[in-house]
Amino acid sequence: MSDGTGEVAAQPQQHQAPAAAAPPLLSTRNITLLLLLVVYISNYADRQILNVLAVQIMDDLKINNAAFGFLSGLSFALFYATLGIPIAMLADRFNRKWILIASMAVWSLMTALCGFAQGFWQLAAARVGVGVGEAGGSPPSHSMISDLFAANQRGTALAIYSLGVPLGTAVGNLVGGQIGDAFGWRAAFYVLGIPGLLLALYFAFAFKEPPRGHSDGGVAAGPIPGLAEVARFMLSQRSLVHTIVGATLITAVGYGGLAFTAKFLQFSHGMKLTTVANYLALQTGVVAAIGTFLGGYLADVLAKRNLGWSAWVVTAAIVLSIPFQLGVYLLNDSTTVLWLMTVTILVSGLYLAPTFALVQNLVGVRMRATAAALLLFVINLVGLGLGPLAVGLIADAFTPIFDKDAVRYALFVFSILGLWGAWHYWVAPRTLKEDLARAAAA
Repeated sequence: MSDGTGEVAAQPQQHQAPAAAAPPLLSTRNITLLLLLVVYISNYADRQILNVLAVQIMDDLKINNAAFGFLSGLSFALFYATLGIPIAMLADRFNRKWILIASMAVWSLMTALCGFAQGFWQLAAARVGVGVGEAGGSPPSHSMISDLFAANQRGTALAIYSLGVPLGTAVGNLVGGQIGDAFGWRAAFYVLGIPGLLLALYFAFAFKEPPRGHSDGGVAAGPIPGLAEVARFMLSQRSLVHTIVGATLITAVGYGGLAFTAKFLQFSHGMKLTTVANYLALQTGVVAAIGTFLGGYLADVLAKRNLGWSAWVVTAAIVLSIPFQLGVYLLNDSTTVLWLMTVTILVSGLYLAPTFALVQNLVGVRMRATAAALLLFVINLVGLGLGPLAVGLIADAFTPIFDKDAVRYALFVFSILGLWGAWHYWVAPRTLKEDLARAAAA
């Protein structure tokens, strides 16, 4: 293995788990990973169903693009990001299984309640509830996955877990489009929210939490680091800071696109809701899933030759996708645009697994759930919270000029932030070798 300069780098010393304890855990770890993936699919489906129903909701509740951007982003992200930190601190100290189960029950119930909303503020309150529930989803899951898979396998494992983003988005698009078109947008929320309650009940009986720190030889004795200590450590890791800033910018572009792509295709290309829903479900469920998995897999494989590729893989993907991104928003032929979107959707989730793995690898074992929550706090409060709102505000400002194409050009302008994010992943490996060594000793 080598560092970002291509020179051979000494790997941080890893403690191995006792051989006698490994086989029984290894025989169940893939099942555990798949169960956590199912939870993440439910998480994202409940979060993203709102977006495919944008036109119906905006017409019914009489709201503009900026108001919908608030519903899609900030109303959810504010509490989702903020509460994720104290919940993650609990997950570093107490049983992660029950934290996850309680979170599932809350977000599923609040998703169903979205369908009862009779106005903007009622729907905003229900979205806040979804965010409160989902705050307890990812940090415990990241921590448990890191307990099951060693550092050289963690990128691939987290890539599989990250498939919950495209697969959940696909489920949300499919259910939202089909049920929404047939029975209205409210029914779609009922249909998607109720199964999550059954999933939480299943987890109570079928899921077993893995031993903490198993893949790193157990947790060293000593007090659990507090929030301030974890935050200071993360800020001292320069490669980690670049990774988080880059992820935040790319997340903002991604969530801005998710919030308004359905409206863009309906308004600028005259596509029907069911057609948009079926297309987005196929693309996010298959193409984006491939890209998400490849991100983690390629990062693990290429990093064996040069450690910098654990971050550079993100830069390469974004730079290569630029011509396709330009074509999506500047061309008028719908067929061509849909084919070009195949590439942009493939790249859209590629950064997730490398980012999650870098964060888990660049902090100590006892910091992982809290570190995951701090990552999610930043990228979701800024990226998810402000991304859709910013696109909505730009679209409203563009409406007098571009009319039905306002969303098209708002998405085009906002997508430029992705290049800024790619630059941060390019420079992140400069201190990666030293930062990994500090994390191993933490």
